[in-house]
Amino acid sequence: MHGETMSRHKLNLLDRSAFAALSLHEKNAYLQNVVKEIQAVRGEPYVPLDKDALSRLRRFYSRRSFADLRLNSVKDDGLRQSFSSLAESIHLGEVKRIITHETPSSPRPVSRPAPLDDDQLMFFVPAVHDAPVKDDLNLMDIAPFSLSKTVKDRVLRYELKDSIVTIEGGADVGLATAYDYDIFINMVSHLAAEVRDYTIAYKKGLRPNVPARVYRPSATELLKFCRRSLGGKQYLELEKALDRLQATRVKITNLNEGKRRETESFPLIGRFRVVSRTQQDRIDQVEIEIPTWVYDGVVSPDGRPSILTLNPAYFLIARPLGKYLYRLARRTAGDGEAFYRIDDVHTRSGSSLSATKFRKTLEQLVEDCKADPLPDYDLEIRPGTNGKILHMQKRKMADVTQTALPA
Repeated sequence: MHGETMSRHKLNLLDRSAFAALSLHEKNAYLQNVVKEIQAVRGEPYVPLDKDALSRLRRFYSRRSFADLRLNSVKDDGLRQSFSSLAESIHLGEVKRIITHETPSSPRPVSRPAPLDDDQLMFFVPAVHDAPVKDDLNLMDIAPFSLSKTVKDRVLRYELKDSIVTIEGGADVGLATAYDYDIFINMVSHLAAEVRDYTIAYKKGLRPNVPARVYRPSATELLKFCRRSLGGKQYLELEKALDRLQATRVKITNLNEGKRRETESFPLIGRFRVVSRTQQDRIDQVEIEIPTWVYDGVVSPDGRPSILTLNPAYFLIARPLGKYLYRLARRTAGDGEAFYRIDDVHTRSGSSLSATKFRKTLEQLVEDCKADPLPDYDLEIRPGTNGKILHMQKRKMADVTQTALPA
C-alpha cells in the first residue's frame, strides 16, 4: 500500500498583461510548459497540446473565461475532463498533488521531450577535479547542487577520505539546483571552446588573445544550450538561476591524517549583471565573470585541459537525481563500469531523504530507466555483501555520438 497525503503545488504564472505581450510562438511555448508542469505535479506523462488545444487555452488564459474553452464541442469525455482540469489549475494558480511516501507503482518518464526548434550542438563538460582543487577532489563524484527546488537554506556537507566539502547557498536565494548548474556547464563549455580556438590559432603561428575572463551570452543562447523552450517563464527563471549560482559557494577543507590543513572557498560563478532587457522587461543579454578556479583549471599551461564530454541528452534528464547519477557514471564508469553501495550514493548525492526513502526512490528510478534510459549508461541494482549495490555500465551502442576536444 502507498502512504499518501494531499498537497498543493503553486504555479508561478504570468499575469494576463505579460501573457498578452508574448508573440504567438511564445504563448504556445509558454502554455506547453505550464501544461508540462501541471502534468508533472500530478505524476502524469507529458502529452503536448495540439493546435486546437493551444487555441482554446490561449483564449482562456487571456480572459479566464471557461466559455472560451468551448467544452461542449469536445466530444471525448476524457479530453473534456482534462481540459476542464487544466483550466481549473490555471484559474486557481495551483495544482493538487498526491505525495506518495512509498515507491510509486507506475513508471515515470526519466527524460523530457526536446523543445521545439531544438538545434543543440555538441559541447564540453569539465572534469572539475583538474581545476585548482587539491587532493584529487572530484566535484563530479558529489552533487554540487541541491536535488530539490524547494530547499532554501540547507547546507550540503560531504565528508570524503581526504577532504570535507560544504556547499552553501545564499541566505535570500538558497542553493543552486541541478537545473541551475546547466548554466555553469555552459560557462565552462564556452571557455573550453575559446581555449580550443586559441590553441589552433597559436599552432598556426598567429598571436591570438588569451580567452577572456568575462563572457556575454544572450538569454536565448543560454536557454538553447540547456535545451529549454523559449517561453516567458524560462526567462524569468533564468535570472533567478544566476542569482543562486552566484550565491552558492563551495568550501573545501583538505585533511592530512584526519587533521585539518587548508581551507578554500569559491563561488560557482563570479559576478554577473544584466546588460540589456527586452521591451517586455525580460532578461536579454548577461555578462558573467568566470571564477579564477574555473578559469585556471580550463586554461591550463600546457594547453590541454582535462575535460570530459557530456552527452547533449543530459539536459533532457528531468529528474535531479538522474542528472547526478549520469555525472557520477560519466566520471567513474567512463567507458567501462563502476559500483557504488546505495548508502554511498545517498551520501554523495546530498539528498535530504531518509536512507529508506532514498533507496526506494533510487530503485524506482533504476526501474524507470528500463523504459526511458539515461544517456550512455545502464543502471542496475545488485545484491552486495554489505547491502545493495548500484551498478553503472557504459552502453555499448550509444544513441548519441560524442565529440572529443581536439588535441
